[in-house]
Amino acid sequence: MNNESVVRDERTMTVENASYRWAYHLLSFGLLLDVAYRGVARNESSWDLLALVIVTGLAATLYQQANKVLSRRWALTAVVTAVAAAVIAAAIVFLR
Repeated sequence: MNNESVVRDERTMTVENASYRWAYHLLSFGLLLDVAYRGVARNESSWDLLALVIVTGLAATLYQQANKVLSRRWALTAVVTAVAAAVIAAAIVFLR
């Protein structure tokens, strides 16, 4: 057994966090593509996978909010995105 202490500096933590970010994005967008494929090509609904994407995003947002790292710009972007998504969803419903 090695008794040397593990050196964890800011660079190590930054690289680890960047790798988690890449993994999260890969998983989230992979799930979104899977949901889109199932809906378009196979005519299946994938609400369970879509809910997984939404819940993981919500968990990350709540954690950041609890640690007070979200800015006003982030809040504005989130509101504009939600309004745009609602408008697009309404347009899709009315155009069907």
